[in-house]
Amino acid sequence: MTDLEARIDRLESTDAIRQLVSKYSLSLDMRDLDAHVNLFAPDIRVSRDKAGRSHLKRWLDDTLRLQFTGTSHHVGNHIIEFDDADHAHGVVYSKNEHETGPEWVIMQMMYWDNYERIDGVWCFRRRLPCYWYATDLNKPPIGDMKMRWPGREPYDGSFHALWPSWKEFWANPPQADEPEVAEPAPLDEFLNRMRRGAPEPRIRVR
Repeated sequence: MTDLEARIDRLESTDAIRQLVSKYSLSLDMRDLDAHVNLFAPDIRVSRDKAGRSHLKRWLDDTLRLQFTGTSHHVGNHIIEFDDADHAHGVVYSKNEHETGPEWVIMQMMYWDNYERIDGVWCFRRRLPCYWYATDLNKPPIGDMKMRWPGREPYDGSFHALWPSWKEFWANPPQADEPEVAEPAPLDEFLNRMRRGAPEPRIRVR
């Protein structure tokens, strides 16, 4: 592959991954579970002992029927970085609305994604949801324990857990008028630089 071909392939792959994320939201909100699970790798890990699209479809069906009447997922900021021609990772913001019983729950979150091109098609290899808040539309989530689902005890989300900079910022007020500034991250290393090797958080998804 020539340099020009590689650059075109990178542009086409970037667009395909952005389309993948938008297809995730539409297929989930419209409850087309076949369209939805086909966005994931055929051997997607669903639990410790289960893998594959059929198991993912069952898990989703149970979750969506038990917890929500309707949902709307609106994706925003999206950063994509490539590990190689067929593997990438990224972060995408999502602002969500949920009809759940008598309450209308709004949510702000981000996904840490791993993408893989399989047989020429970009798929999710994994999605790690990191939540900032979930709360009734009329109840701003001020204070701690911002995950406030109806009928459940509030708990902390993991919105900031991927990023050591959050705790570093609050723990280290400036000590000089002209603080040091690190060198910019190289291409495809912005997210990894921000992560600083932090472990992935344990996340409650139900």
